[in-house]
Amino acid sequence: MSALRLGTRRSQLAMAQSRGVAEQVTRLTGRPVELVEITTYGDVSREALAQIGGTGVFVSALRDALLADEIDFAVHSLKDLPTAQPDSLALAAVPRRADPRDALVARDRLTFEKLAVARGRARIGTGSPRRMAQLNAWARALGCEIETVAIRGNVDTRIGYVRDGGLDAVVLASAGLHRLGREGEITDLLAPDLVLPAPGQGALAVECVASNADLTAALSALDDPHTRVAVTAERTLLAALEAGCSAPVGAFADLSADGRDITEMRLRGAVGTPDGATLVQLSTTGPVPGSADEAAAIGRELAEEMLAKGAAGLMGERAH
Repeated sequence: MSALRLGTRRSQLAMAQSRGVAEQVTRLTGRPVELVEITTYGDVSREALAQIGGTGVFVSALRDALLADEIDFAVHSLKDLPTAQPDSLALAAVPRRADPRDALVARDRLTFEKLAVARGRARIGTGSPRRMAQLNAWARALGCEIETVAIRGNVDTRIGYVRDGGLDAVVLASAGLHRLGREGEITDLLAPDLVLPAPGQGALAVECVASNADLTAALSALDDPHTRVAVTAERTLLAALEAGCSAPVGAFADLSADGRDITEMRLRGAVGTPDGATLVQLSTTGPVPGSADEAAAIGRELAEEMLAKGAAGLMGERAH
C-alpha cells in the first residue's frame, strides 16, 4: 500500500504537529504516511510578520505543493491559514483543539502580574501586535508599564532571549509548547479574559485537494465538530473585520456544557493599538451553533458591532 505524502513546514513545532496527525491518519486508513518537508516564505524571511503581510506566508508553499501533486495533504496551524478558502482546496478536518491560551515564559518563574509589578519596565518579547496591544492594556490596568519587544524565531530562539537575560519574558502559544513537550517552561498561562488568543489558536487545519473526494472523506474523520464551529466563528470575525492574521485582533469562542451536552457559545473579540491605550472588546453569548454557517453568522454580527465601536481605526491598514 503506497504511503500518503503529508506536507509540513520544517520547524520543530510544525514537524511535531504533523507527526501527530500522521499517526492518526495511519490508524484511520491503515496507510503509512510520509512527511515531506517544505520551506515557506515565512520560514526564510527575517522581516517581522506584520511587514511581510502575515497572511499566508507560512501556507502558500504548502498549497502550491498540493496543487502540483507533490503532496497528498498538508497540516497547518489554523491561525496561519488565510480566512478565504480557495475552491480548489478542501479544509478536510479541524481536529480537536489544544489549549488556545497564550503562555508566558519569564525569568525567575514569575507570573505576568508579578513581573510587571516587580520591575518598573519589564521587557517582554513577542512578534504579535495582538499580544502587544493586550499585554500593554493589562499592564496599564495594573498601573504599570512594560516594554513589548518585537521578536521572531523558533521556540528555542525565543526562550533563549530570556535565558540569556536579554528579555524578562516571552509570550508563546501554550499549544505549541505542549506539542513540543516543553510545557514545564511555562511560568504563567494568560487567561482569555485578559489576553484573547489569535483566531484559531491551538487548532490545526488538515487540507487536501478538493477534487480528491476519497481522501477528503477519509481525513474528515479527524474533524471535531465543536472545534470547527468555534474556530469558524473566530475566523469569520477576523475576515469581517477585513484583517489579516498579523493584525492586532484577538478572538475566542468558548463552549459551555449543560451536563454532557454542549449548549452555549460565547464569542469574544478584541482589537487595540499596540501600546494598549485604546482597546475595543465585545462579546456575544447564545446557543451553540448547529452548523459552520450559523457560527459564521455570529462572527459577522460581532465584527459589525466592533466596527461600529471604532475597531477599524485601531488596525492600521486593513488586509483585504
